[in-house]
Amino acid sequence: MGKARSAGARRKAPGIPVGARGGPARPNPNPFEVKINRQKFQVLGRKTRHDVGLPGVSRARAIQKRTQTLLKEYKERDKSNVFTDKRFGEYNSNISPEEKMMKRFALEQQRQHEKKSIYNLNEDEELTHYGQSLADIEKHNDIVDSDCDADEPGTLSAELTAAHFGGGGGLLHKKTSQQEGEEGEKPKSRKALIEELIAKSKQEKRERQAQREDALELTEKLDQDWKEIQTLLAHKTPKSENRDKKEKPKPDAYDMMVRELGFEMKAQPSNRMKTEEELAKEEQERLRSLEAERLRRMLGKDDENSRRPGHVSADDLSDGFILGEDDRRLLSYKDGKMNVEEEQSREASDGESEEEEGEDSSEEDPEESDDPDSHSDLESDEESEEGSGTPEKERRHAPGKRLTSDGQKAREAARTELPYTFVAPESFEELKSLLSGKSIEEQLLVVERIQKCNHPSLAVGNKAKLEKLFGFLLEYVGDLATNDPPDLRVIDKLVVQLYNLCQMFPESASDSIKFVLRDAMHEMEGMIETKGRAAFPGLDVLIYLKIAGMLFPTSDFWHPVVTPALVCMSQLLTKCPVRCLQDVVKGLFVCCVFLDYVSLSQRFIPELINFLLGILYIATPNKQNQGYTLVHPFRAFGKNSELLLVSDEEDMATWQRKSLSLHWASGLKAQTKTEANHTRLSCLAVCLALVKRCVLMYGVLPSFHDITRPLRALLTEHLADCSHPRELQELCQSILTEMENQKHHCQPLICEKSKPVPLKLFTPRLVKVLEFGRKQGSSKEEQERKRLIHKHKREFKGAVREIRKDNQFLARMQLSEIMERDVERKRKVKQLFNSLATQEGEWKALKRKKFKK
Repeated sequence: MGKARSAGARRKAPGIPVGARGGPARPNPNPFEVKINRQKFQVLGRKTRHDVGLPGVSRARAIQKRTQTLLKEYKERDKSNVFTDKRFGEYNSNISPEEKMMKRFALEQQRQHEKKSIYNLNEDEELTHYGQSLADIEKHNDIVDSDCDADEPGTLSAELTAAHFGGGGGLLHKKTSQQEGEEGEKPKSRKALIEELIAKSKQEKRERQAQREDALELTEKLDQDWKEIQTLLAHKTPKSENRDKKEKPKPDAYDMMVRELGFEMKAQPSNRMKTEEELAKEEQERLRSLEAERLRRMLGKDDENSRRPGHVSADDLSDGFILGEDDRRLLSYKDGKMNVEEEQSREASDGESEEEEGEDSSEEDPEESDDPDSHSDLESDEESEEGSGTPEKERRHAPGKRLTSDGQKAREAARTELPYTFVAPESFEELKSLLSGKSIEEQLLVVERIQKCNHPSLAVGNKAKLEKLFGFLLEYVGDLATNDPPDLRVIDKLVVQLYNLCQMFPESASDSIKFVLRDAMHEMEGMIETKGRAAFPGLDVLIYLKIAGMLFPTSDFWHPVVTPALVCMSQLLTKCPVRCLQDVVKGLFVCCVFLDYVSLSQRFIPELINFLLGILYIATPNKQNQGYTLVHPFRAFGKNSELLLVSDEEDMATWQRKSLSLHWASGLKAQTKTEANHTRLSCLAVCLALVKRCVLMYGVLPSFHDITRPLRALLTEHLADCSHPRELQELCQSILTEMENQKHHCQPLICEKSKPVPLKLFTPRLVKVLEFGRKQGSSKEEQERKRLIHKHKREFKGAVREIRKDNQFLARMQLSEIMERDVERKRKVKQLFNSLATQEGEWKALKRKKFKK
């Protein structure tokens, strides 16, 4: 048993290495257990992976490395403290140990040095003032007080202390050595001692005063001697004179700018920007207050409040008193006599105005005359005295009458004034009743106030009300367009309100526009089915097309509103025949809207070119050989083939170019033949302007040269032969020059010429010689790429293998921790059970013992 214990102790000794089987490690390993990886070939520049060692050594090394790195990180995973070595030069190998020690000693001395001495320029020199050290003066320990009687400043003499704070007994019973030597002299009384003390203190004070005066005299004498010596020294100009002599350099642009920026006003804090909901709420409150004020004025409540005299304080000096009317007469002389005619004319005019005011006052309500406070007795007296012609009494009632007339005027103005708050209309008739009979500014103001009073952020149902308002406004615009004559100015102003509503509710606005366009297209299709042809729609539909292009983006490739509008306009230009001047104006208006739509996207519209070609054709005389064929809705021959042809030379001479009015599109008819000819020439001028715009827009297209051949033929041959006005001929020439100046950047599309099929030739078959040891069919770059891929795959596998081993190592460590905790827990539980069992046994034994007793 003892041998076994000694062997176990020997195995557990920390200083003795233990082998694989529990014994001490052998110094010489078994040669048969040594693992040798032989290298077949010695290759220069290649890393060898052939190791020689005992089995399990590499695994033990890996476990030891993971224990030192991974396990340490695992144990410190929840710790945040880090020890930092801040010793100077500890990890710097370029500094010798002696230099490190010297530098550390210098840093330590620098830290221990007092901070107050860092500003001392010269520690050995002591600065003085009037013979006293500046350092002592700054400490304020030696403040000299002329009234101080003590020997040392801030202290009391012993005698004074003993006299005032010692009760006086010490002075009475104190005897000096001199007093003891004297012959039987009686002791001094308290009064004598105090008088002696006072005299001694006064003498000391006089001595100190004499010393101070002597010091001042010596100082003044020293100053005078210094001034006499100073004249013998080299004379130096004072600093102020040197500064004046030196020329000040002129400040450059940068310095001037810096100074200007320094004197500029600093930015002041401003209030924050209010949200849209807050602004709408403030606007609604403002309109409500204005509406309440208007109603008060209309009911005359403000007049009553203004007539009541305000409270006047006893201290009021009447500084704000203003004369309502100056009744004083201007004294004037003419030829040495007083001018009386001007006074009589002035009195006559005053009488007329008073008569008018009297008539106005007679029309007032009878209730006012029955008022007991109306001073009827005074009025009767005044009426009896009217014959005497005293104008002063008449003037007494003029202010009251003027006030009543002003009140009536204010009420009338309040009644005629627009309300400030409006309820959103629920139908088109309500909106029409609100806007009808009002001027353009008032209609815009009504629509704006409806939007502000019913903003979506103010109530829940306001959004639906404003969405309906957009549809009602659109219907109102159509109603204005169908009037005779159409109110185009009102429509132009209402587009702004439509745009604002469209920005707030784009979906409902697009639905309303699409509904109107869909209705117009259905009507045109129904007319084609019944009559076989369609007519141009009314001016309201044309204005709807114009508004759609102003409210929505027209450059999109596809848009839910603009795309149907483009299709609608193309259908109008192809399916609606031109039978009168009204149709020509409508068609030209559609062409203008079409070009506005495609001005950004620059899409090519063949219907537009065809319509303009037809308009130019009906403005020329018919000929057999035109060189081209017309397309529907125009005909080469027929009733309307020369609709725009003007043969009257007088009408051509009197025509002046001006804008074509849209009133012709609403059904306006020419009163005279000359007016009709002028309208035809205006239509031709608009058509030529649109052609020029198309040439500038589509001139770069490769196929535009072929498309515009009929246009070129009409402009050169037919229109040049006619005797049109000079302005039209100049416009034709400018179009032709623009066509010639357009450069063809692109070639027209043609079919590619196919290459001839070569004859089949029997070419020799080349077989590549195989090169063993390399992968075939790859270049040098491909081989390098494959090598890198192979290396990456190998490294990836190695990394995955190491990660797997790390996970296994951590799992073993975690399992060992859990097992240790379980063992510790079982030990503690067992210990608790043992202690409980011991207590239970002791309690039972004690109980038995008591029972036996």
